[in-house]
Amino acid sequence: MQIKVKDARSKLSSLLDRVEKGEEIIITRRGKKVARLVPQRAMVKRLPVLTNFRSSIHISGEPLSTIVMHARKEERY
Repeated sequence: MQIKVKDARSKLSSLLDRVEKGEEIIITRRGKKVARLVPQRAMVKRLPVLTNFRSSIHISGEPLSTIVMHARKEERY
């Protein structure tokens, strides 16, 4: 639906009701599109902060790089 700025001012509440129902409203000024009212997208669920999880991990043993280098040396001979 397209509507002029002047009309949009006087009918804003009803336009917002229509947008809530999923309709897209284009607002025009002197015949040119200047704005678009669209329904708000659903909030994207953000990933949790992993700082506490990372700090709870305790590493034991040799680093993997050391293990790989040792395995490569054994294969050569």
